[in-house]
Amino acid sequence: MSDWLLSLLPDYGLWILAIGTYLSCLAVPMPASLLMLAAGGFAAAGDFALWQAMGAALAGAVAGDQTGFAIGRLGGQPVLARLERGRKRAALVARARALLARGGAAAVFLSRWLVSPAGPWVNLAAGAAGTGWAQFTAAAVLGEIVWVGLYTGMGHVFVGNLTAAEDLIGSVLGLVGGVAAMVLAGFWLRTALGSRA
Repeated sequence: MSDWLLSLLPDYGLWILAIGTYLSCLAVPMPASLLMLAAGGFAAAGDFALWQAMGAALAGAVAGDQTGFAIGRLGGQPVLARLERGRKRAALVARARALLARGGAAAVFLSRWLVSPAGPWVNLAAGAAGTGWAQFTAAAVLGEIVWVGLYTGMGHVFVGNLTAAEDLIGSVLGLVGGVAAMVLAGFWLRTALGSRA
């Protein structure tokens, strides 16, 4: 499917990009990050402007986040209960609920780009949990700006080698995630030791 979508980018690039990011934010398996890398490359080649690629990807991602949040808000806990019937989805929903309970708006922000597989499930969980729309939207849009900027920007810079760009982004995100985990573990340890004293 990735090759077929990539072959459509030169002719229908911005629409494919917007639809791809929209669907990926609804947990539909789409190679949205790869599409953004390729779109950045096409922008570097002059097929369309970089700001257009970023705008299309951002519009699709924000619309997908809002749709997921609205489904969670309108369907509430019954929607999540239905999704939890499957073992794999139950684990994803549980992870999203835990992220949201621990981090609130920060979890929404980080699930857009750092732990992006949890993003669609965080959207649903945030809606079902009654998270404020303005708080959710602000965190989600900021996170999507980071996600879109990283991937389209790297595609633009590494136009000749998208595999190297994808590897570099994966390494940087792994490093950021590791540092964040160490900082959180340090805070937890400090709090645990402080409560014993």
